[in-house]
Amino acid sequence: MLSIAVEKIDALFEAIAKNEKLYLPVDNNSGKAEFESWEAGKKLSEKLKTVRSAKDFFFPKTEHMVSYQMNGKEITVEDPRKDVEDFVVFGVRACDAASFAIIDDVYLKMDPVDSYYKNRREHATVITLACNEPAKECFCSTYKINAADPKGDVSAWKADGKFFFQANTDKGTKLLDSVKAALADADAKAVDALKADITAKVEKLPFAHLDMSKFQGKDMLKIFNSKIWGQVSETCLGCGTCTFVCPTCMCFDVRDFDTGNGIRQVRCWDSCMFNDFTQMAAENPRHTQKERSRQRFMHKLMYYPMAHNDVFACVGCGRCLENCPVNMNIVKVIKAVQESDDI
Repeated sequence: MLSIAVEKIDALFEAIAKNEKLYLPVDNNSGKAEFESWEAGKKLSEKLKTVRSAKDFFFPKTEHMVSYQMNGKEITVEDPRKDVEDFVVFGVRACDAASFAIIDDVYLKMDPVDSYYKNRREHATVITLACNEPAKECFCSTYKINAADPKGDVSAWKADGKFFFQANTDKGTKLLDSVKAALADADAKAVDALKADITAKVEKLPFAHLDMSKFQGKDMLKIFNSKIWGQVSETCLGCGTCTFVCPTCMCFDVRDFDTGNGIRQVRCWDSCMFNDFTQMAAENPRHTQKERSRQRFMHKLMYYPMAHNDVFACVGCGRCLENCPVNMNIVKVIKAVQESDDI
C-alpha cells in the first residue's frame, strides 16, 4: 500500500496529469461537486457525491455518431470517432464504480458491442475513494456494495491526514508505478480502522438493508399488476430528473440534424419518464405516467436482474432521493412492494 500526505495531494495530481488527462470532483459556483479536468489551483471537493455520476465519462449526454455529406447525388459517410487519449478519473465512489459493470453488461457483453462506449472504457483508469461519511440517503449496502472498500483500478482511502492507495488491476499498477516517486510505502492499519468505522456508519443508515425478498423474478407479474403503481406514480411530474442523475440509466435517442449540405447524427440521453419515450409512428406504447413509472422501476428491480444474473440495476447512490422535486423515488417503490397485500 502507498500513501501521500493530504496537503501534498496536488503534487500527486500534477504527476498524474503530466502523462494523462486527470479528472476529479471540484466544487462549482453553486457549491455542488462535479467532475472537471484538473489544473493547478483546482481543489478536490470534500462533497460525498457529484451531482451527476462518473458514467458521463463513458456515456456522455450527447455524442456525435456519424455525418453524411451530400454533393449532388454523391453521399460521403464521415466517422467522427477518434482514438481517445488515456485518462484518469479520481474520486469515484463505490456506488458509481459498481454502475460501470451494470452498463458494461449491456454495452460490452451483448451484441453488437457499443464501440463508442468501449473506446472510452478501455482508455480510462478509475481511482475510487472510500466514503468516510455516508449520507442518510445512501443505500448501496442493500446491493452488497461496500462503501468502505470501493472497487476500481485503484482504491483510495483518506485517513490520519493521508491518502492511501492500493492497485487492483494492471491499469492501476501501471498508474501507481508511474507516480511512485510522489508516494511512500504505508502500513494498512489506518485504512483497516477507517474501513471498520465506515462499515459501522453504514449499518446505522435508515435504508442500509432494504428488504428485497419479493424481487426474485417469481413475482414479476404480481408486481407488474399490483395496485401500488397508481399510488407511487400519482405525484410524478415526468421531469426525468431521476434518470439524468442515475448512474445506471443508459437509454438514449438518436436524432438527425440537417446541416445544409448533409446530415449530422447525434445520440443523446433519453428517459423512460418522458411521454415520447420509444414513441413509434402510431403512438407511444405507454400512455400514462403510471405506466412509465412502472417501466422505470420494473426494469431496475425486475427485468434487468432477471436477464443479468440477479444483479439489480440500482447501486443505492441516493441521487434520486436527493433530487426528485416531488420526493418520489426507488426506496418508496421497494417499500411499497414489500408492504403490498396483493403481491
